[in-house]
Amino acid sequence: MRLERKTAVVTGGARGIGRAIAEGYAREGARVCIADIDEDAARQAARDTGGGAFGLHLDVTRMDSINRLVGEVEARAGGIDILVNNAAIFDMAPIEEITEKSYDRVFAVNVKGLLFTLQAVARAMIARGKGGKIINMASQAGRRGEGLVAVYCASKAAVISLTQSAGLGLIKHKINVNGIAPGVVDTPMWDEVDALFARYEGRPPGEKKRLVGEGVPYGRMGKPEDHVGCAVFLAAPESDYVVAQTFNVDGGQWMS
Repeated sequence: MRLERKTAVVTGGARGIGRAIAEGYAREGARVCIADIDEDAARQAARDTGGGAFGLHLDVTRMDSINRLVGEVEARAGGIDILVNNAAIFDMAPIEEITEKSYDRVFAVNVKGLLFTLQAVARAMIARGKGGKIINMASQAGRRGEGLVAVYCASKAAVISLTQSAGLGLIKHKINVNGIAPGVVDTPMWDEVDALFARYEGRPPGEKKRLVGEGVPYGRMGKPEDHVGCAVFLAAPESDYVVAQTFNVDGGQWMS
């Protein structure tokens, strides 16, 4: 029960890695707000999670939605101790086919949304005066480039950079900002990724997913629950001296 009497917000928490982390936090005693653009899915995930979890609507591309969420969580729970910035989207295309619409959409969610959710929660933590933990979900894609995935890779590189800057800027308020960089993870999002690779590389559906899984040194794709341990550590007192770091949780795909 390392997170007992703590309140955590997990964005994009209705499915995948976000949901696994929300459930892991609840098992550790936290009261969890599952925030998602799909409010019905968020509320259902909260019911399934139990432990006082509750679901709220959040559109990270809208400042009014971010501010409303922070206010609602504070009203219900008295404050926010932990934020997991997990909401993200994916798109891909060859460099010569990238559209402004795709770029704007990916950066609006993955970078702008993450930054201003972090900012709103950090302001609330500073006003409360009890510090807190903020965990940003990056990706191994943010450690490198990839010909078909330029915009997504750039967005996750920005997440790693923002984690470093926010970590240095907020630690004086006893707010630790760190990140997690997953590798290839078997979630509904990867089924969408596989379909895009099938389109651009001329592969049959499912082949890219199989190949990337075989390429992981651990021997398989990651599972959402593989990320819970690191997320709990970064939210717990054991990580109080860890500042501005992004941890690879990827089965050995990347070393940094």
